[in-house]
Amino acid sequence: MPIDITEIDVAEAQRRLASGARLFDVREPGEWDEVHAPEATLVPMSELVTRWQEIDGGDQPAVVICHSGARSARVVAALEQSGVAAVNLVGGMVAWEQSGAPVVRDAQGEPRHGH
Repeated sequence: MPIDITEIDVAEAQRRLASGARLFDVREPGEWDEVHAPEATLVPMSELVTRWQEIDGGDQPAVVICHSGARSARVVAALEQSGVAAVNLVGGMVAWEQSGAPVVRDAQGEPRHGH
């Protein structure tokens, strides 16, 4: 039976980050290079098996983000099963950017294509 996960929106994520939570981006390095949240730490989903213990939200559950929220939901479920408190940022980087939240882009500053 799938584990229930907590999902939050960008506004709630920003509130949590402002009060000390940490943001973990589980996309791949190429996606990260294109655009990412400035306060995020990259822990690619493909490396999660060996790096999951690096995900620590401090005094609060870790906030996990991907491109659209699907991969991060799977990661949050896996973390919760491993005893790591985490929440999923619904809509991922798509929602983050659409909300007007700050982003870091690659040197070309090109918008994302094909995702």
